[in-house]
Amino acid sequence: MRGVMAVAIKELRQIRRDRRSLLILLFIPVFFLFLYGYALNFDIRHVTMAIEDRDHTAESRALVAAFVQSAYFDRVATVDNDEQVDALMNRGETRALLVIPEGFTRRIFRGEPVDVQVVLNGDNANTATTVLGYVNGVLTEASVKLGGPVRASSVGVTPRVWYNPELRSALFLVPGLIAYIATISAVVSTSLSIVREKENGTIEQIRMAPISTLSYILGKTIPYLILAEISAFLIVLAAMAMFGLPMRGDWGTLFLVLTAFLVGGLGTGLLVSTISDTQQTALQTSMLLAFLPVFMLSGFIFPIASMPVFLQRVTTVVPAKYFLIALRGVVLKGLGLQDVLMPLLALTIFAVAVVGLSALRLARR
Repeated sequence: MRGVMAVAIKELRQIRRDRRSLLILLFIPVFFLFLYGYALNFDIRHVTMAIEDRDHTAESRALVAAFVQSAYFDRVATVDNDEQVDALMNRGETRALLVIPEGFTRRIFRGEPVDVQVVLNGDNANTATTVLGYVNGVLTEASVKLGGPVRASSVGVTPRVWYNPELRSALFLVPGLIAYIATISAVVSTSLSIVREKENGTIEQIRMAPISTLSYILGKTIPYLILAEISAFLIVLAAMAMFGLPMRGDWGTLFLVLTAFLVGGLGTGLLVSTISDTQQTALQTSMLLAFLPVFMLSGFIFPIASMPVFLQRVTTVVPAKYFLIALRGVVLKGLGLQDVLMPLLALTIFAVAVVGLSALRLARR
């Protein structure tokens, strides 16, 4: 026991001196509990919905009000034709469309069953399935108000799912897995590069070489970018072969989106490398940065709209969020370059920022 106590006391003294370990032991578990407790939320709220009312009666407006007044749907647009629906769906501005047919009120008063059509965005199969359940619940409650308990089933729903009609979970999960695997390969590959130079003692020789810091950073990045591009396209091809992932867009747009995302991941790894002193620390930090943002804050598993407002704001600096929007748009929706300019711009800004910050930190050190 004397030996055990001696080692324990020594370890406690070492932890007290090591502020980083003390922070990890005391605060990181609380942080994870805080983050998971708020972000791990399978409830979906504020589903954006467009309305196409072809009946224009008090009863049809009452049905629309039943959706809007529920805790699940937010009315974002009123449409009159399919072109408007296409534009809203492709831009991701609405996840559902409610179509009330002409003669809706007349058939209700006659006691005839009448179906309303609900068009769902199926790029996220889990969300689409949950939203369809919410639609049925709202319609059941609205039927009682419109026709009385006797005709509670007089209003039905005819669902139509875009981009993923069969609601296959693979088409929802595979793009997220591509983002996760690409992030790991990009961040980890460069995070170890500069740290390896530090441990081998060659970093000082590089500092004396007639080369600028930015040139050194770019020279470190380009080989890994080529390898990461090849790896990412192999992942996409494997997903198409094994999971039936479609390719409805063009490969050029996909290449630009992947390049911007991978450069940001490589820059993040370089930034980690300038901060870390050992390869073990760099590897652990890289895995943490690769896991948390992609799984928790990108919309891969948990809908961002269901998160608290402050976490939704945090997601604005998560590149995987914009990558998933662009990737699903190109692969599942067949969007072109002009349709993914905003997420592509966000990825480019992040990539330039992290590469520039890495060069700045390395120059200062």
